[in-house]
Amino acid sequence: MKRHLIEDLRSRLKANQENEKTSHETLESLERKVKALAEDCSNKKTSIDSLKQKLNVATKEKSQYEQMYHKAKDELEKKDLKLTNLESKMIETEYAMTELETTASQQLHGLAKQSGQALETVQKKLLLSNDKVEEFMTFVKALTRELQHSIQELRTKIKQAKKIGEVGVCQKGLSQESVQLAASILNVSTTDLEEILEVEDDEETAKTKMEFEKDKEWLQYIQKLLEAQFPFASYLMDAILEKLNEKKKLVEEYSSLMKQTV
Repeated sequence: MKRHLIEDLRSRLKANQENEKTSHETLESLERKVKALAEDCSNKKTSIDSLKQKLNVATKEKSQYEQMYHKAKDELEKKDLKLTNLESKMIETEYAMTELETTASQQLHGLAKQSGQALETVQKKLLLSNDKVEEFMTFVKALTRELQHSIQELRTKIKQAKKIGEVGVCQKGLSQESVQLAASILNVSTTDLEEILEVEDDEETAKTKMEFEKDKEWLQYIQKLLEAQFPFASYLMDAILEKLNEKKKLVEEYSSLMKQTV
């Protein structure tokens, strides 16, 4: 009985030792898993913090673009209202010019039949008509200068909007490390590299020069019409409408660019 008891105790001891070994291995495995989970949680927390920072930056940029969009929208609405008023004034001016031409013609035909007193009265009216013509020419010159200046401003804004979009795409496509590496290879600072990316190319410069020459030719054509003999209202109207249509297209293009930027 003692021998059986001893063998039974030995068996239990062996079983307990094996169980203890298994439990120890299981405990080590669980500790490794806990450590791995802790590291994974730390990495995920770091990633979440980074994403939060990026989200804050993107939110600020979105707010800035929205402000730019609303500001541009208000300016475009004002320009559109101004354009509408200019078109109305052009129609009124053309009507006034037609009436002026008719009145002048009637007065010239009646001069031969009128007496000296009537002739003096007609001459006064003609002087008044000449004053109106001079005032009209002054108005047309001011209108054309304002229209040309407005178109030049729109062209400048469109170029700036395109540059902002191109530089933004380039900077988003390159990491900070890539920008620094490119600057190091070129032996320039990152600020100089960004300025290089923003430099206007030869094609854009040529386009700007061509637009300037066209504007100059247009102003010379307007001046030539004003110095020509009657009638010239229809030609003047066509020239002004051509420039107004150009401005309308530029307004639409600028509005489209600002919407894309937002």
